[in-house]
This record gives sequence, C-alpha cells and structure tokens, in this order.
Amino acid sequence: MQALLDVILPVFLVIGAGYLAVWRGVLGDGTVDGLMAYTQNIAIPALLFRAIWTLDLGEGFDPAVLLSFYTGSASGFTAGLLAGRYLFGRDWEDAVAIGFCCLFANSVMIGLAVTERAYGTQALTTNFAIVALHAPFCYGIGITAMEIARARGAPARALPGKVLRAMFRNALVIGIGLGALFNIAGIGLPGPATDALNMVIQTALPAALFGMGGVLYRYRPEGDFRIIAFICAVSLVLHPTITWTLGSALDLSTEAFRSAVLTAAMAPGINSYVFANMYGRARRVAASSVLFATALSVMTVWLWLAALP
Repeated sequence: MQALLDVILPVFLVIGAGYLAVWRGVLGDGTVDGLMAYTQNIAIPALLFRAIWTLDLGEGFDPAVLLSFYTGSASGFTAGLLAGRYLFGRDWEDAVAIGFCCLFANSVMIGLAVTERAYGTQALTTNFAIVALHAPFCYGIGITAMEIARARGAPARALPGKVLRAMFRNALVIGIGLGALFNIAGIGLPGPATDALNMVIQTALPAALFGMGGVLYRYRPEGDFRIIAFICAVSLVLHPTITWTLGSALDLSTEAFRSAVLTAAMAPGINSYVFANMYGRARRVAASSVLFATALSVMTVWLWLAALP
C-alpha cells in the first residue's frame, strides 16, 4: 500500500488533474492539443536528446536488457496482429493498428515517472537505453507492417523509402538520433544553451502527464470491448511476463531487471492512438485501449512493484 501511495498515485494524480481540468472546462481542447504538441514535439524529444547525449553507451546498452524487453514488445505486436485478424475478424490494416497498441508501451510519460519515483533518478540509465530504441523499433515495425498491408500486390521497391520518410519525420526519432550523434561525436553545447535545454526538459514529464489526462477525457469507451480487453491483457500482463522470464534467464542485474520489467508493464502510450489516427484505422479501439489500460495500470503496476526485488 505504501508503494501505491508514494510512487504510483502522484503520477496518476497529475494525469487526473488534466482530465478534471478538461472535464470541468478549465482548459479547452485547443489548449490541450497545444500542450501535447509541445511535449511530444519539443520537450520530450529534448529530454531524449539529453539522455542519449549524456548516456554511457557502453554501460547503458546491455544487449540482455534490450533482448528481454523487445522480445516482449515484438511478441505483443505479433499477438495483437494475429488476434486482430483471425480472432476478431478485422482486416489486415486494422489488425496492424491493434498490434501496434500491444507493441507501444508508455515508456516515457509514465514509465520514466514511475521508475524515478520508485527507485530514484540513478535508476533511469536502463530506461533511457530502452527508450532510445523504443520509437525507432516500434514505428519501424508498425509502419513497415502497415505499408505492406496497404500495398498488397504492389511493387515492394517503394517500401523502404516510405518507412524511412515516415520514421524521420517523427520528433522522438529525431531527438534520439541527434543525441546519439552528439554522444558519438563528442559534441558539446555552450553553457547558456545547456541551461535553456534543462529548463525545457524539466517541464517535459509533468506537462506530458497533465496533457495526457486532458486527451484521455476525449476517449469515450467505444469500440469492440473484447479487443480492448485483449490489448489490456497483452500490454499489462504478457509483455512484462515475457520480460521478467527472459530477464531472469539472462541474469540481469537487479537495477536493470526492475527498469525493464516496470517499463514493460506500462499501458499503451498515446502514440498508439497517434499511429491509428495517422492511418485512419481502429482509432476507437486504440483510443479506448489507452484509456482503459491506463486506468487499470494503477493497480497492475502496483502489483508488479510489489513483486519486483
């Protein structure tokens, strides 16, 4: 119970405050859209840029951690894709969007916030290593699968260009890529620029959580509830279970194991809806899944925290 009070509730209270602000008309939809645009296109990419820029690449990128986490992610996508097509009878494009909901965990907005509150800032090294590959990995799989589904029977030679153009228009991927470039090349920034960057970064997670609450208010529980329940089960149970199993088998350190499992236990992120909306596929299911899974994760994350060493 203490873990719930000290770690989880503050994060979800900020989300709840954003939900309440929009519900009661304190903030309008345009304001929330602006806040989310700021966090997703500026503040969070800045956070990821600094994290990757200052990350010890040799220490942070443990192949065993990445294998444990991303095997769970890929398994979730596969389960969602096949279930969407064969269990729920949706077409392939909808099935890809459903698979993406099972793939894209909320590793930044909630994952970083919960891990930091639970284990301290020093515990975020593994989180940042996971996050560094998260958007490229997930969007790479999702965009590739969707373009293949949409181009059935068409020449495949245009597919790589479509995937690369879509990925490198993504602000998260750009921030991660620039951070890696600065890290590898040893590029620095002047003191005032670093201070300004830090000021923006300090707003990233609180503003993103608050804005996320406002966006969730719009998500009325609509769509196929069987699919929504399936996505919740894959995101909140299957993914962290696979990560836990592989992490144990690969003998991860306690710190890395905690971060990997806790990140895997996050609900689908807002990007699940962004992806569905980008292609106009399974939007109601994606939106409702984010809402329900985020609400359920208040309890499931508590259980995972209690089970972690």
